[in-house]
Amino acid sequence: MNAPATPTRRRALTQSTITLAHGGGGSAMRDLIDDVFLSTFSGAGHPAPEDQARFDLAALAAKGDRLAFTTDSFVVDPLFFPGGDIGTLAVCGTVNDLAVGGAVPVALSCAVIIEEGLKVEELRRVVASMAETARAAGVAIATGDTKVVARGACDKLFITTTGIGVVRTGLDVGITKARPGDVVLVNGLLGDHGAAILNARGDLALETEITSDCAPLHDLIATLITATPGIRMMRDATRGGVAAVVNELAEASAVGVRLDELALPMRPEVQGFCEILGLDPLYLANEGKIVAVVPSDEAEAALAALRAHPLGRDAAAIGTITSGRPGRVTMATRFGGERIVDMLVGDQLPRIC
Repeated sequence: MNAPATPTRRRALTQSTITLAHGGGGSAMRDLIDDVFLSTFSGAGHPAPEDQARFDLAALAAKGDRLAFTTDSFVVDPLFFPGGDIGTLAVCGTVNDLAVGGAVPVALSCAVIIEEGLKVEELRRVVASMAETARAAGVAIATGDTKVVARGACDKLFITTTGIGVVRTGLDVGITKARPGDVVLVNGLLGDHGAAILNARGDLALETEITSDCAPLHDLIATLITATPGIRMMRDATRGGVAAVVNELAEASAVGVRLDELALPMRPEVQGFCEILGLDPLYLANEGKIVAVVPSDEAEAALAALRAHPLGRDAAAIGTITSGRPGRVTMATRFGGERIVDMLVGDQLPRIC
C-alpha cells in the first residue's frame, strides 16, 4: 500500500480470509489494497498514487515554524475492546504524540503486517475505525504499506503509524522545561485503557465493563495551549502510565515531583479492579490522557480550560514540581505517609497498545 489514491477502476476482494497471495505483489494484493484500504481511506486524504506522499511546503509553513515527526507500532491484544480497536488506537496514539509536542497534526502513514488467516471483515472494521478517527482528528492517511506473513509469524495484525505535524510558532514545550513550583495536571480519569484491555481478554469474567479512554487529544491540547501561554510540557500517559511520565520528567528536568494520591482522578471500578488484582493504577496505560506541567500562576486557568472541554471534564491537579532530590518522584498517600513512585522494570500488563 503506497500513497493511497482513488484508482480509476475499483478492484473487489472476493476472499473472506487473508492469504499469503495478498502480500505477494500481484493482483490479489492489488485487490486487497483497492477494496479494503483505498476505498476506506479515500475520504481521509488521498494524494496521487506515487511511492511517497507529497506536501505543499507553503501550506505547512503557514501552520508553524518547525516540523514534528513521530512513529509508533501497535500490537494490542485483543484487536477489539470496549471503546475502540487497534485501528482507533493507532491513529489516536500517533496524533497525540504529535499534539503533546505542540504540533498541529497533518498526516499519517499506515503500515500493516497481517497474519495469514485473518478474517477480511475484521480487517475492514479496523481500517474503517482508522479512517473515522483520522477524519475526526483532521489528518490525512497519506501513504502506507501492506505485508502478509505466514500463520504464527505475527498475532493477527500489527500496525505502524508515522505522523507529521507542524509546531506552532513561538511555542517551546519539552520534557526538560519543568521548574520548582510548577503544577502537574492530568485531563481526566486514569487507568481506563489498561483496565479495559485486561477485562476484554475475558480471563477474569468481571461483571463491570470498563471502556477504554482512547481519543485524539489535538483539540483539547490546542485549548490548553491557548489558555496557558507559559505551559512547560505535555506528554500522553500511555505505556507505563502517569508514573512513567513523571519519572522521565523528573530525570530530564533535574527536579523532584510530589504527587497527591487523594487528588488522582479515577473511576471506582478501576480502583476496585486494581485492588482485586494487586495493580497500581499509576502504571496503567491511558490512551486519552495527558500529563501537563504549567506554572503555578497559570494552573487555575489551565484547569478551567481543560474542564470546559469534553475530554477534560475530570481534569485535576495531581502534584507539584519540587527542588528536592532531583530525579525522584514521591507520593503523599491517602493514609498520611509518603512513598517513592519508581519506574517499573517491565510492564504490569502485556500488549496493551
